[in-house]
Amino acid sequence: MTEVPQGPDGSPLVDGTVDVILVPMADAGGEERLVALAFTSIPLLVEAMGEGQPWVIIPTEEVGEALSGSGATAVLIDPQLADSAEGKHTGG
Repeated sequence: MTEVPQGPDGSPLVDGTVDVILVPMADAGGEERLVALAFTSIPLLVEAMGEGQPWVIIPTEEVGEALSGSGATAVLIDPQLADSAEGKHTGG
């Protein structure tokens, strides 16, 4: 696991941005949309995504701002992904 260097408020120290993984998912109408993944603990992140994932803490009230401009239309919390799931990497 690699923790992204953070300031006292949890914000990333490397130019103020982090990469996020957006996963395409079909909504109730069958239309594809991109969702961001969030985990409430490191063990849940490792279980879903594997050992080598970088991570950063983002306070709940700042998630919307952190994802602004990323293309994410929703956030999945503690998802359990299928082995074949592939994410789209984007800055955000």
